[in-house]
Amino acid sequence: MKNPDGHFPPSALREDSSNDLEEGHGERVAIIGAGPGGLAAAMLLARAGLRVTVYERDAVVGGRTRTMTAPGGYRFDIGPTFFLYPRVLNEIFEACGERLEDHVELRKLDPQYHVIFEGGGEVRATPDLKRLATEIARFAPADAANIERFFADNRRKLELFRPILERPFGSRRDVLSPAMWQALPMLRPLSSVDKDLRRYFADARTRLAFSFQSKYLGMSPFQCPSLFTILSFLEYEHGVFHPMGGCGAVSEAMAAAARRLGADIRLSADVQRVVYEGDRAVGVEVGGEFHRTDAVVVNGDFGHAARKLIPERHRPRWRDAKIDKARISCSTFMMYLGIEGDVGDLEHHTIVLAKDYERNIRDISENRIPKDFSFYVQHPGRTDPSMAPAGHTSLYVLVPVPNLRSGTDWTSFAPQFRALTLERLKSLGLSDLESRIRYERVITPAGWRDDFGVNEGATFNLAHDLRQMLYFRPHNRFGGGVYLVGGGTHPGSGLPVIYEGARISAKLVLDDLAERRGRVKRIARAAAE
Repeated sequence: MKNPDGHFPPSALREDSSNDLEEGHGERVAIIGAGPGGLAAAMLLARAGLRVTVYERDAVVGGRTRTMTAPGGYRFDIGPTFFLYPRVLNEIFEACGERLEDHVELRKLDPQYHVIFEGGGEVRATPDLKRLATEIARFAPADAANIERFFADNRRKLELFRPILERPFGSRRDVLSPAMWQALPMLRPLSSVDKDLRRYFADARTRLAFSFQSKYLGMSPFQCPSLFTILSFLEYEHGVFHPMGGCGAVSEAMAAAARRLGADIRLSADVQRVVYEGDRAVGVEVGGEFHRTDAVVVNGDFGHAARKLIPERHRPRWRDAKIDKARISCSTFMMYLGIEGDVGDLEHHTIVLAKDYERNIRDISENRIPKDFSFYVQHPGRTDPSMAPAGHTSLYVLVPVPNLRSGTDWTSFAPQFRALTLERLKSLGLSDLESRIRYERVITPAGWRDDFGVNEGATFNLAHDLRQMLYFRPHNRFGGGVYLVGGGTHPGSGLPVIYEGARISAKLVLDDLAERRGRVKRIARAAAE
C-alpha cells in the first residue's frame, strides 16, 4: 500500500546492503548531487568519520562546475569561469588534512577582466589599485580619487558581514542577533548596489565597473541589495583566478579528496526521491532500491530538487505554490565555440556592457528579450593552453536573458538569437568568426532546465533580495533529517558562498547526529536502570 505521498514505503522497496553500517564507521549520510556544495559537504562529513555516499545523476562530478572536452580537443567550463575568494575552499581542504594548492594550480589574472562600455570608454581591471585609478581617471578623474575610500569601507563591510555568512539562520531570532545589529549600519538594507556606489562614484561607467558583478547573482545592480558591493571588492582584494585545466579541475580535486577520506561517489546514479518514515527522512530511492541513511543532504537547484525529491507535505514552508511565486534570477544564453585560428589580443575575460545598460537590465527583469544586450566572453587560452588544441581557440560566450517565465519559445528563437550574438561579437574584432567555427554547442534557458535540472532556467537560483536572504531563504537544516547545500540555501549563489553554505550544513549534520546519539544513550541508560 502506498503512503500519503503516493509512494511505496521503504519496506516495499528492495534495500541496498552495500553500505551497511559497520561497527566504528559512524552514521550514514546520503548526498544527492556532486556539485560544489555536495562535494564540499562530502569532504567535511567523511573527514568527521561518517559513512558518506554521494549519488550523482551525471557521469561526471561538478554539476555545472565542470569542464567539457568537445570533439577536436576544445575544452570549456560549462558554468562558472571566475574563481574568486579561494580562502573558503582552502580552509575546507585544510580541515580535511590537505592543501588545495597541491591539487590545483590557481593562476591569478592581471588584468582580471576587460570591461568595454558601448557608450564609450573601457577599463582593464587590475588588482593594482594605483593602475586601476589610472584606468578610471581616463574617463572619470574625480571617481578615481574615491577608489581607496570605497575599498576601505567595503573591507570593513566584509569584516562585519563575514560572521553572518558563516552561520545558519534557522529562526527569526537569528535575524536580530548582535552581529546583525552591528553590521546593519554598513549594510544599508534599503539601498541598492547602484545607489550605494553613488556615494563614491559620479560617473555611471565607474559604477557599472563596480556593480556588473550583481549579475553573478542573476540580479540587477539597480535592485540588488547594497551589501553586494562586496563582490567587486572581493575581486580586487583577493584576486580573480583561473584554475589551470578549468573550474572543473577544482571539482575533480574535491571529488578525489572526498574519496581519499572514504566517501563513495556513485556516478550515473539518479535519485528518484527522499524516502520518509513518518516525518523523518530515512534514506533515498535510487533505481528502485532503498538506501537507508541517517541524514540526507540535497545539492541541487532548489526549485527543481525540492519538487522532485521531497514530498510537498514534508516542506510546509516551501510548498509548490510558494516555489512558483518565488523571485528567481535571470537565465543565460550560452555559446561554446571551437574556433580555427586565433582571436587576436582578446583578454581572458571580456565584459561588454550595453550603451543603455539600465534598459538592458530592465528588459530582462520584465521578461523581455533585450534588443541591445550586454555579453561576456571567456578566452581561456590566453592563460591556459590546455583549453584548446594548438592553432585553435575555445570561446565561451554568455548573454544574460530572461528566465523561462518570459514564455519565450527557445526552440524556434535560438537560431535567431545565435545570429544576433555572433553579430554582437564583431564589436570585439571577431568579424570572421562564423566561418572559422569548428565546434559549437548552444545552451538556452530551456536547455538549462531540461539538461541540468535548473528550475525555469534561472541559472543563478533564487533571487537574492532581502525577502529571500538569511532566515527567509530555504534553511540549511531543511527539517526531518534533510539538509540543503547549493545556491538555493543560505548564504546564496556563487562558488565561495556555496562552499561556505556546505560548511554550515555539514556542521548542522554533525551537531544533529551527535545530539541524536546522546538521546539514544540516555534512553538506553534509563531503560537499564
